[in-house]
Amino acid sequence: MKYSKYLQVDPDFYEILEATVHKNDVQNVFFFLPDNTLGQVKGKYNGLNKNSEGEFVTLKNGEFARLDRIITINGKPGPAFDEYDNYSNECLSCKAGYDE
Repeated sequence: MKYSKYLQVDPDFYEILEATVHKNDVQNVFFFLPDNTLGQVKGKYNGLNKNSEGEFVTLKNGEFARLDRIITINGKPGPAFDEYDNYSNECLSCKAGYDE
């Protein structure tokens, strides 16, 4: 399954990422998979890797997460956090079948 088009990440996130990965030995990353389900990877940070599908956080155990689809890394919000938060709050805005 292929990811959607890569979206550029806010440059500030790179600083947050570097500070977060150097503070913790084991990284815990929650992210959206290509089919928009949630994924999780854990392991030691190995660096960033770029290819034709985008930029990826790679771990030493071979697992990876695409940078623009990261929801949280060690509890810190990532580029896709707002999308996740909007999805989780979606029902709060519905009328549940009731008219105003």
